[in-house]
Amino acid sequence: MAGSGGLAGGAGGSQGTAAGPGAALRASRAPLLFAVLVLGAYCLCALPGRCPPAGRVPAPAPARAEPPRASRSPGAPGLPVASGSGRRRFPQALIVGVKKGGTRALLEFLRLHPDIRALGSEPHFFDRCYERGLAWYRSLMPRTLDGQITLEKTPSYFVTREAPRRIHSMSPATKLIVVVRNPVTRAISDYAQTLSKTPGLPSFGALAFRRGLGPVDTAWSAVRIGLYAQHLDNWLRYFPLSRFLFVSGERLVSDPAGELGRVQDFLGLRRVVTDKHFYFNATKGFPCLKKAQGSGRPRCLGKSKGRPHPRVPEAVVQRLRAFYRPFNRKFYQMTGQDFGWD
Repeated sequence: MAGSGGLAGGAGGSQGTAAGPGAALRASRAPLLFAVLVLGAYCLCALPGRCPPAGRVPAPAPARAEPPRASRSPGAPGLPVASGSGRRRFPQALIVGVKKGGTRALLEFLRLHPDIRALGSEPHFFDRCYERGLAWYRSLMPRTLDGQITLEKTPSYFVTREAPRRIHSMSPATKLIVVVRNPVTRAISDYAQTLSKTPGLPSFGALAFRRGLGPVDTAWSAVRIGLYAQHLDNWLRYFPLSRFLFVSGERLVSDPAGELGRVQDFLGLRRVVTDKHFYFNATKGFPCLKKAQGSGRPRCLGKSKGRPHPRVPEAVVQRLRAFYRPFNRKFYQMTGQDFGWD
């Protein structure tokens, strides 16, 4: 109380005497306050987003006039996206996961197909905006002609507990595409994305483990997303395995045409998108689309794709690999596919 009175008095030498300890106390608290602010910012980034206000959701663009279907040239690198008057339908197929697995690349590659019409943005209907209702959801979809497939992508669906039930309620015949990637690499990529938005985060290892190199912190979303077997268990309560296609994020980079072939077969479409549509961009480290007809340059994904990863100590990587190994093996058994992560 005496110290407080001296500071409040603000008179002559008493003010100077009390200012020294107060300044030292504030200085000693500064690093702690900075750490709290950084962690708070990270937590805000990691929290599930909210459904955007209705006025901020862009309305689908009017359907463009297109040449008759017979005039298309399926072998050309730049394929027109078929449209016309058509009507808005619920998606027959969804890319439901996973974040940082390669879902944006897959969506952009599939949009080359004339029989696929895809929503470009992520509507987050089945995880954030479900209260808006199915009519609102359908109003976001592009118009399609008979024989075309409506597709949307929201990778957070795969880890949202309510999403399978909600999607099944819309249509139990929905086809579900899941792009998966080595969960350790995926977690580091997830961290790199957050770090680019929130500089000053604690290290990857500090977030991945409790108390130094203690137990793995599965509460951290970057780690939790990679528990693919656990998430799939929830989905199999509503959909049979035959409704799923699991795409390898690694092969989407090394053999995009091969993975796209599997996806087109799964969707019941002709194999129109082939290796002639791709080239490997050594600078970015992943495939890009060759120059479309009438375009002056090839198409690559944005700057946020292919960003360099921060250096993570090998001991941290090995600990995470050991942690994920039993979950990966269960996932291989469940899907009938060995993704070669171990």
